[in-house]
Amino acid sequence: MDTRNIFLRHVAQTSPAPMALHIVSASGNYMQDAAGKTYLDLIGGISVCNIGHKHPEVVAAISKQAEDYLHVMVYGELVQTPQAEFAQLLTSHLPEGLDCVYFTNSGAEATEGALKLARRVTGKPDVIACNNSYHGSTLGALSVMGDEYWRNAYRPLLPGVWHYNYNSTELIDSINEHTACVIIETIQAEAGVIEPELEWLQALRAKCNETGTMLIFDEIQCGFGRTGKLWGFEHYGIEPDILLLGKALGGGMPLGAFISSHKNMQAFTDNPVLGHITTFGGHPVCCSAGMAAMNVLLKNDMVSPVTEKGALFLSLLKHPAIKAVRGKGLLIALELESAEKVLDVVQKCVDKGLFTDWFLFAQNCLRIAPPLTITEEEIKKACDIIISCL
Repeated sequence: MDTRNIFLRHVAQTSPAPMALHIVSASGNYMQDAAGKTYLDLIGGISVCNIGHKHPEVVAAISKQAEDYLHVMVYGELVQTPQAEFAQLLTSHLPEGLDCVYFTNSGAEATEGALKLARRVTGKPDVIACNNSYHGSTLGALSVMGDEYWRNAYRPLLPGVWHYNYNSTELIDSINEHTACVIIETIQAEAGVIEPELEWLQALRAKCNETGTMLIFDEIQCGFGRTGKLWGFEHYGIEPDILLLGKALGGGMPLGAFISSHKNMQAFTDNPVLGHITTFGGHPVCCSAGMAAMNVLLKNDMVSPVTEKGALFLSLLKHPAIKAVRGKGLLIALELESAEKVLDVVQKCVDKGLFTDWFLFAQNCLRIAPPLTITEEEIKKACDIIISCL
């Protein structure tokens, strides 16, 4: 039995037709399969590999920490330098009200922790989320996911959750004295890269302030420079009460976080004690990798060129089959006529050595979210291949 068949038989599958490319190495902006074929990576592990695959400084940080120690104790009990230093680095680049980090294993776990924190701090029961939103697949995160197709099979879900359209006045009007939090993606990714309207976001912030409701921004996909600024919310001048991070946070290692004020986080320490706990969240190797990746991002100023690189993609993606192109930096959705057309183009791109994918709630859109290190020449190459496949 070859590795592909082992994968199909013994690794739990999530779709009836996985891509099943057998990747054996990845470095920089490229991956290589078992047959020796090289692919330009246009999705970066779904916005994970912002500084490229296997950056040497990240690998060195992993190696050093592995030599020092691996797991030593459940989260929050022992002082672990990688956790402490990474938390300090993150908060030094965030607003004053986001100065305390709770590390998790994933973005979905960050969502779970943030929902608990909002209910604990406010003492209120209700949660407002958006249609076509994605915050993870665990039960609480699934409850705030904005699509009944994915939710329905797992009901009953978390009670008191209400869904409204992104950018809608109905969402703002629904916030009241019973609302613990509003959770939104700063930029809706899986909906096909949908930006918030500035006036709507300002009105949302104001209504949350008025009603004592916590505003949660999910930047699991759009954080760490993906949109052309370090944090997506910097484009709009609106700050959240809780920030969700994941994906690129770990530099390729599994890591998530929810970040709020030190005062808010103290709610987990008493009545009950251990109000939120995790065994492996903030694993020292993952924190070492994530801190190294963030330092690489910052010291090499990888964020500044992102807007120009995104604009180059948009300028080159011209074809009658393209219905629309939506993008913010290097988070781009290429809208085609149908989901079937997207799948056809994805396969043709793979055949030509370009690795891309689609969006969960916008399956008629091709995903473009490469490592931020993609070059102008690679962007032109990628666009040439996409156009040829159309």
